[in-house]
Amino acid sequence: MGDLSGKTAIITGAASGIGYAGVEVFVEAGANVVAGDIQDEKGRALETRFGSDRVRYVHCDVTKTADLQKLFDTAQDAFGGLDILWNNAGHGGTPTGVEELDEDGFDQTVSLLLKSVFVGTKLAVPMMKEKGGSIINTSSISAVCAGYAPVTYSVCKKGVAHFSKLAAAELSKYKIRVNAILPGFIATSIFGSSLGLSREQADQMAALVEQQGGRMQPAGRTGVGKDIAEMAAYLASEKAGFITGGEFLVDGGMTVGPRHSWDQTDGGPLLDALGISVEQAEEMRLAMQAEQDKS
Repeated sequence: MGDLSGKTAIITGAASGIGYAGVEVFVEAGANVVAGDIQDEKGRALETRFGSDRVRYVHCDVTKTADLQKLFDTAQDAFGGLDILWNNAGHGGTPTGVEELDEDGFDQTVSLLLKSVFVGTKLAVPMMKEKGGSIINTSSISAVCAGYAPVTYSVCKKGVAHFSKLAAAELSKYKIRVNAILPGFIATSIFGSSLGLSREQADQMAALVEQQGGRMQPAGRTGVGKDIAEMAAYLASEKAGFITGGEFLVDGGMTVGPRHSWDQTDGGPLLDALGISVEQAEEMRLAMQAEQDKS
């Protein structure tokens, strides 16, 4: 994790999940943080926990430019400027696919997951252009593979990743670095929220996901918010001064390949097609070896 002493950061979606871990990690690294979210009770508790001299909570619906502007105004008024922006707020968006597309849900999802990243970045530039800065955008492994999230969410996250590269090129003249993080299966309330659960129920589901999700990836455990936050803190720091325009998978190896490439108990597509278990395949191999030994 990099040193962020004396830096000021804005983090959206900061009252829970990855963003909450981001506040914890950034403060530990020395930064002052403006935390934006719509969960006011949790946000105020966050400010109380760390003290208003280190963390300021601002109610912020990132689909509203006026709310986003309040984050930047607070960074200037409370801490004297801005060095880091982490565009992180989001949820699962509309679950509808191509055939049943909910156009209103599509527009809302794009506004939340993609447009807000554009607008946030636009608002950051005037505060960073004289001395440089770091912008980090939360994308997803659904940006690179099918099957991990609904289509609208996935397309938005692909847009976030590509936007980060294009913005890195455009803003390099100001020494503003822009990078995207692509989280994998992280235990947060986003899964429960996507199923329509209450916030309390979604938080409970996140705890269950953390306990049970390790079987899904080579790392052998479920990712947690801190895994993503520590990558963000590194990208925000001077240690990452030569890194811009990057897309960084933090997924416990989930995208290295199909399950049989890393799980020896999984027979893979050929055995599945033949209806043969791993144990049966091993028995057949041993039987064939025995026949060869006889001859």
